[in-house]
Amino acid sequence: MAQEEKNLTRREFVKRTSQTTATIAAASAITGPFFPGKVLGANDQVTIAHIGIRGQGGSHIDGFGKIPGVKIKTICDVDENLFPARLKAIQERFGYTPNTEWNMQEVFSDKDIDAVTFATPNHWHALGTIWACQAKKHVYVEKPSCWSIWEGRQMVYAARANNVLVQVGFQNRSRKNTMAAIKFLNEGGIGKVYMGRGLCYKPRWDIGRYPDGPMQPGEEFYLRTNKDGKMPTYTQEYCDKVHYDMWIGPARYRPFNRNRFHYNWHWDFEYGNGDTGNQGPHQFDVGRWGLNKEEYPVKIRSMGGYYIFDSQQNTPNTQTTIFEYADGTIFEFGTRGLFTPADGKISIGNIFYGSDGWLEIDAGGNWKTYFGYRGEPGPNSDNIEEEESDALVTVGTGTGGHYGNFIAAVRSGKQEDLNCDIEVGHRSSVLPHLGNISYMLGREVIFDGKKEKFVDDPDADKLLRRETYREPYVVSDMS
Repeated sequence: MAQEEKNLTRREFVKRTSQTTATIAAASAITGPFFPGKVLGANDQVTIAHIGIRGQGGSHIDGFGKIPGVKIKTICDVDENLFPARLKAIQERFGYTPNTEWNMQEVFSDKDIDAVTFATPNHWHALGTIWACQAKKHVYVEKPSCWSIWEGRQMVYAARANNVLVQVGFQNRSRKNTMAAIKFLNEGGIGKVYMGRGLCYKPRWDIGRYPDGPMQPGEEFYLRTNKDGKMPTYTQEYCDKVHYDMWIGPARYRPFNRNRFHYNWHWDFEYGNGDTGNQGPHQFDVGRWGLNKEEYPVKIRSMGGYYIFDSQQNTPNTQTTIFEYADGTIFEFGTRGLFTPADGKISIGNIFYGSDGWLEIDAGGNWKTYFGYRGEPGPNSDNIEEEESDALVTVGTGTGGHYGNFIAAVRSGKQEDLNCDIEVGHRSSVLPHLGNISYMLGREVIFDGKKEKFVDDPDADKLLRRETYREPYVVSDMS
């Protein structure tokens, strides 16, 4: 695929990648950890590149592009079919046209670029972030921060070793309503909180079954439709502009299949983490935050399955996971991919239970409280004092929500200005991974949070990381 003469062959790519990595490593060894040479002031331009421009990548382009003083120099994606529409939209909205690139290593070698964002499939989050850190680029990476627990820890090491900022895309960390809810909980607003529930009740479609290879004329017959009734067909002509070897990256090589490509990769454990690790991480983050837990749970038990449909999906569409902490606090998480009624008024969000009442918060940060046996309404996001809500915005938040917080922190150069530093994002991302590991094993697991390993459980430890990485896309031990 993508055999045009202007593109690199696999051999040339391997050679270039090796040379770039060696150069980066040598520079680090000579100079030690440092921020990029250009020291940014509070009003200086931040030059940015976006890696992964479909779906959430479009949100990155729109969100960062509208922040004053941010200039998008390059958009990067292995699917070159996406470039024309994105370029047109950027020109129309921001009045300029950025460069395009399919090889992220070319982005990292550009000294003008201060920061990069990643909206790639999950299996690329760690390696892309590590490469960017080694090139002294600040990073904004989508949730979950990592495809596996071990990879996430290597991302933390890479950020610290190279003294760059890495923000994880848990947007609730920069929402005033959510921050107010957490403050209310942590200050005893509903009494002693003994349990939390995360809800991901989000109906998903049947992805069907497809043969390997580009789609042939007439294969539209096999298409399953989502709610808007539109799904692309990947013909040979389309696939010729896809750099598929790089899309596969660190995973084992398998032939192209539309069910392992755009978006449907979420439902294959080789690249994604199911909805527990897709929509779920946002609610896991709020759940951990609301329970005020910096430590990991010690017992995890997950059960469920893939029900009703017959497709190539290997992740569950129904999953219930129970996390138990050392002090007895319980966090329960429910993933429902079939038609499911809301819990109260919450379909995607969290519920916290305390000795005096409970608090419900939806995916957008809107929250309500109820007290006593009759569930009498209490404080909520609509009646909190405005000045109190404003005071909750931390230093460096800036404009533009979570994106703006990242840019403000890049300008200040202060890790403490990030609302979701990589360590924070990693700890929240570990939770859905723990649930999926228990699900795949079909039993309870005991976790040692200090070591980020399981207790006397080699079968579970094997699932902490990918068994082998495909050259040259290797996530190395950064400790």
